Amino acid sequence: MTNKDFAGRVALISGGLGDIGRSIARHLAEGGAHIAIGDLHPSDKATLFLEELQSLGIKAVYRIVDIAKADDVRNWVEECQQLLGVPDIIIANAAIVTLANLHELTPQEWEREIAVNLTGPFYQCKFASEKLVASKKPGHIVLIGSWAAHVVHAHIPAYSVSKAGLRMLGKCLALELAPHGILVNEIAPGYVEAGLTAQIWETNPHLRQKSEDKVPVKKLIKAEEVAAQVAHLCKMENRHMTGGTLLMDGGLSLLSV
Repeated sequence: MTNKDFAGRVALISGGLGDIGRSIARHLAEGGAHIAIGDLHPSDKATLFLEELQSLGIKAVYRIVDIAKADDVRNWVEECQQLLGVPDIIIANAAIVTLANLHELTPQEWEREIAVNLTGPFYQCKFASEKLVASKKPGHIVLIGSWAAHVVHAHIPAYSVSKAGLRMLGKCLALELAPHGILVNEIAPGYVEAGLTAQIWETNPHLRQKSEDKVPVKKLIKAEEVAAQVAHLCKMENRHMTGGTLLMDGGLSLLSV
């Protein structure tokens, strides 16, 4: 990637203070994109990261956003347009996970997980793509999904269902937005050594080695590798791939059909 791959473009990244979100923001900023980050952390948690991004010669802003609330997301998109310009790289990355089977899940846990992982991306893509269509600009949307969208994970059913719904949301968006030059795709990682998976391993350390042993390529995914694939999908040279899923699970789904 050259330093000018994303020059002058504006990226809107939800969950931007998480491991994967930070890697995506850093990767795009290194390519010249201005960055608008949304997350639930207090603003002071974003200060050093914003300074790091700005040192690359781009603009970077942060807003506290509950992605599950339509007004929050609408205001975030409006603020991004005012401060940086119309976002033409839209990364729906925010997600949560609850370790509990269907009978253990509370109604509140189910509702919150579906709201954050599925309804939130709908709001983000809807409001941001409306700005793009109105401005007659092309763009790219990438949904951070999961291989759990197509393989049963009984211990995280709400997460799996939300990611399956996210995949279909991406396809619906892709068809509707294609005539406007806005391409929509999903990245579906397997075991990432960061983010939600890393949080699970912190509380269940025995699962880490078990997970790595299970992956056919015997390697775990780094957040930077996810970011690199996101950037690939967002390059202006990508003019035809839309409605697709880029599966990067090290062969896990070959074992779980």
